[in-house]
Amino acid sequence: MDSELPEEEDVTEESGWHSYDCAFCGEPNDVFADASGARTQKFTEDCQVCCRPNLLTIRFERDGWVSIEVEREYDA
Repeated sequence: MDSELPEEEDVTEESGWHSYDCAFCGEPNDVFADASGARTQKFTEDCQVCCRPNLLTIRFERDGWVSIEVEREYDA
């Protein structure tokens, strides 16, 4: 069982394309973060390389920062 902490990436733009590394294979992926929704959004996105599900938590901070937390949806 993998007990690693989730990876978190900070970027400075709000709505737009952002990158994160797959929690399974480590390959870079892109996701569109839409700031017109909730300030905290949680959803599953399949890796564009290994097709395994990553659980993403995207937070839009009041100061304009966007943070992306990436976790495995399950342990494979």
